[in-house]
Amino acid sequence: MGMSTALMTSSAVIAALRDCRRQDPFTPLRDSLLLGFDTETTGLSSSDAIVSAALVLRTPAAGRDGDAALSWTINPHRPLSPAAAAVNGFTDEELRRCGMEPQDALDTIAAIIALAQSQNIPLLAYNAPFDVRMLRNDLRRWHLPTVADRLAGADDLFNDLDTVASVPLVISSENPLVVDPLVLDRAVSDRDERRRLEDTAFYYGVSPRGDFHDATIDAIAAMDVLASLCRLYPDVGSLPLAEVGAWEWDTCQRYERRQGCRRSYR
Repeated sequence: MGMSTALMTSSAVIAALRDCRRQDPFTPLRDSLLLGFDTETTGLSSSDAIVSAALVLRTPAAGRDGDAALSWTINPHRPLSPAAAAVNGFTDEELRRCGMEPQDALDTIAAIIALAQSQNIPLLAYNAPFDVRMLRNDLRRWHLPTVADRLAGADDLFNDLDTVASVPLVISSENPLVVDPLVLDRAVSDRDERRRLEDTAFYYGVSPRGDFHDATIDAIAAMDVLASLCRLYPDVGSLPLAEVGAWEWDTCQRYERRQGCRRSYR
C-alpha cells in the first residue's frame, strides 16, 4: 500500500464522517466524498462469507493522497474454497488464528456505511452487488441489523448531527446510494474485453498500490477508476448524486437486455 494512504481507526473515521456536512443531492459525482468498499470471501455463493474487508474514505480536495483506510481480517467460521484461497491468499488456519470475530467486524463495517449514507456519501464498490450481498448475508447470518435496517428512518437515527436538517437525504433504506464503476464503464465503453477490476484499471491507466485481491488495494483502485471515468467522460463526472442510482439502473437494464445484469444494492 502506498505511504500516502493513512491507516485509520474506526473511531477516527466515524468522527470524520460525523464532522462532514451532509452533501447536497446535486453534488456532481466528480466532487463527491466517497466511501470505497471491497471484500474478499470464502467463495462466490450465498452461503459463503467475508474473510477480509476494507473501507476507504476519499475527499475530493485531497484525492488519492488523502485516502483514509480501514481494514478487517475476519474469521468466517467456515472453510475457504480452494478457488478463493488461490485468489486471495488466505488459509483457513490463518483466519482462525488472526481473524476477528465476525460480529464485531461486521457491525462496525455496517455502522460506518450507514453513517456515510446518512451524509449522502456514496458507497463505491466495483461490481457492487456482490460485495453488498455478501455483507448483507453475513449480517443476517450473525443476527445483526443490515445496512438497510440501519437506514430506516435515517434522519431520526442520526438526528444528533447538527448539519442535516436543511439538506435532504439522497438515500432511503430501499434505495441506498451506491456507485459502481463497473456499471458506469459499461455505460460509456462498448469494448469487447473482460471487465474484471484489474482489466478495467489497466484500460483506464490506473496503477494499483499493490497486488489486486487485497481488499484495500481493490477499493482504492476502484475509486481511481471512477476518477478516470469522471475525467474522460464529463457526463459521468457531472452526474448529480441524486441521479446516480437511476442512471446506473438504466444502464443495467440495457446491459441485461444484451447479456444479463442483476442489481442488488440493498
